Amino acid sequence: MTELDTETIAYAHRMFDLARAGEAGELAAQVDAGLPVNLTGAKGDTLLILAAYHNHTGTVTALLERGADPERANDRGQTALGAAVFRRNAETVRALLRAGADPRSGLATAEFFGLPEMVELLGRHDGGAPAGEEPV
Repeated sequence: MTELDTETIAYAHRMFDLARAGEAGELAAQVDAGLPVNLTGAKGDTLLILAAYHNHTGTVTALLERGADPERANDRGQTALGAAVFRRNAETVRALLRAGADPRSGLATAEFFGLPEMVELLGRHDGGAPAGEEPV
């Protein structure tokens, strides 16, 4: 395995910080310039997982539009959808579901943490919307 130089490691850390901070424009520009959209850190966290966990729907959307994998899990088996569910961010959950995230990865999180509103939202994604509501 090739070792990375200090400058490359610092650049990668800065990209992860952009995801955490919700700097969608700058991060999108970096991806457009060649940064791998599924860049993964030492613990398996992707830019998408970090953006979802830190409640940055705009950044999540920008990454998804550039091909980020909504199913990618970190070393602990956590996904961006699970992070968005844990943070109770319905808008991010909807964006991830529209991009093809498997509702089951978020459902486990919602059930474990007792988040009935998230269980309902994830259940509606399968087309089981209550009367008068559209599925996600």
